Amino acid sequence: MKKNEGVNERMRKRKRKNYSINLKSDKSHYNPALIKKQKEFYKNAKNVKKFKKMLKHQTEQSDHFSTQKLMIENSSAEMKEDKCESERRRKKKYCLEELYRKKHEEKERERMEREAAMMAKKEEREEAQARRKALRDKMLKKTRKGQPLMKYRIEHLLSTIQASSQI
Repeated sequence: MKKNEGVNERMRKRKRKNYSINLKSDKSHYNPALIKKQKEFYKNAKNVKKFKKMLKHQTEQSDHFSTQKLMIENSSAEMKEDKCESERRRKKKYCLEELYRKKHEEKERERMEREAAMMAKKEEREEAQARRKALRDKMLKKTRKGQPLMKYRIEHLLSTIQASSQI
């Protein structure tokens, strides 16, 4: 008896396991190709349904010539849809090219702006470095006997005091 109960337990566990696997294998993720196929399928089904409905009305009237006219109209309507679709594709292609061109121009403009900003910073750095070098040369000047020249040091102190008083 215990063996049979064990077998039944195992069978129940397997069923539960299979059930959970089936739940996990449910794939409901986004697939654009599948969506496109479904749209096309439903569109075709809709057209077939309309066509059959029209045929039914036509047979009730039992007018053989009208069915031929209907088929011609449907084929011409499909041709018009195909033409419209091809025009849409051309327009879409043109729009994509235009978008690419605009994006490329925008990137180029941004790159030029960055380069201009970098050049301005570089020029500022060079000017500041030239000023510091000139100031350093003045501050390090010496007399014949090796004493520092006080003239430039006093001018520097005076300019810093005036700058601090203006702020």
